[in-house]
Amino acid sequence: MSETIKVSKEAKEELLKVAADIQSREGRRVDLDEAIKYLLRSGRRRPKLLADLFGIVPGLTTKELLEERVRDERAAKRKYGL
Repeated sequence: MSETIKVSKEAKEELLKVAADIQSREGRRVDLDEAIKYLLRSGRRRPKLLADLFGIVPGLTTKELLEERVRDERAAKRKYGL
C-alpha cells in the first residue's frame, strides 16, 4: 500500500542523490521509498543526517508541530475540497 508525502524540491533532490548512491553500490534500481528507508536506518546512528535533510527546526515542540499539521490539513481541505 503506498502513501503520498510532500517534500520540498531540495529534499527530493537529496533523496534522488541517496537513491543514486545506493543504486551505484548495489548495481540495481532503487526507488525513493528504499532511499528513505536507508536514511531512517542510518539516521538512527547519525541523527544529524536526517535533521539536515528534512530541515528539523530546533526547539520546535510537539504541540507546535501538531498545530501546524492541523493548519496544513485545513488549508488542504479548503483548497482541494477533501
